[in-house]
Amino acid sequence: MTSEPPQPGPGAPADDRLRHNREVWAVVSADHTDAEAEARWATDEIGWGLFAVPESELGVLGDLEGTDVLELGCGTASLAGRLARRGARVVGVDLSREQLATARRCQLAFGPSFPLVEASGEEVPLRSASFDLVVSDYGVAPWCDPTRWLPEAARLLRPGGRLVFLTNSVLAGMCVPAEGGVAGERLLRPQRDLARIAWPGGGVEHHPGHGDWVRELRAAGLVVEALHELHAPPGAATPDYYEIVTAEWAQAWPAEDLWVATRP
Repeated sequence: MTSEPPQPGPGAPADDRLRHNREVWAVVSADHTDAEAEARWATDEIGWGLFAVPESELGVLGDLEGTDVLELGCGTASLAGRLARRGARVVGVDLSREQLATARRCQLAFGPSFPLVEASGEEVPLRSASFDLVVSDYGVAPWCDPTRWLPEAARLLRPGGRLVFLTNSVLAGMCVPAEGGVAGERLLRPQRDLARIAWPGGGVEHHPGHGDWVRELRAAGLVVEALHELHAPPGAATPDYYEIVTAEWAQAWPAEDLWVATRP
């Protein structure tokens, strides 16, 4: 990064945490070009996580034709764009004004256009029971407090609606050094320390354990349908845009968790 926003303290209130994360993404947006977002917008294929595990293998989204879909933490909205091309009526929400500006440029270049809302996933200014699917590819789960954003996701879903979200695996977080970097082959921090963690030079993130995720999903009125623990496929290359695990590490251990839950 070219610069680093000041770190909020461990007891910082939500407003400070969200302000800090907004500043982090302003820096990230300045350091990354539109070409990266355009490359993602240019494809219709949906792949989950660092190693693009195909949606065709996982089948978590279902038939999207004619459905109302909300992407929380949409960033440059490339996933939302691909969902819209599959027939969904899409809305994207993100905290970063800079990321949304890139998303709007990509909408003009590639299409289709759909509403983009600047807001936190913890407080979404949209009507309750408006969506058949709420989806998030890293955008909300690490960056927002699960005790806040999960009830919001449940509120926004219609009865029978589904929540699909991707986040880092707990194991990966426990294997990353305290100073940051790539996960190794040893446990380096207690699992409880990951529930709310400020990475050096990065944002304030939330990585609850699996039991905590299940508890918070149930508290929000959601029912867990599936947990897919994602590995790197054979022959995968280590991504150069988000260095937390190598492909070799992710072939041995799950790098990411893809959750599916429903609102009864």
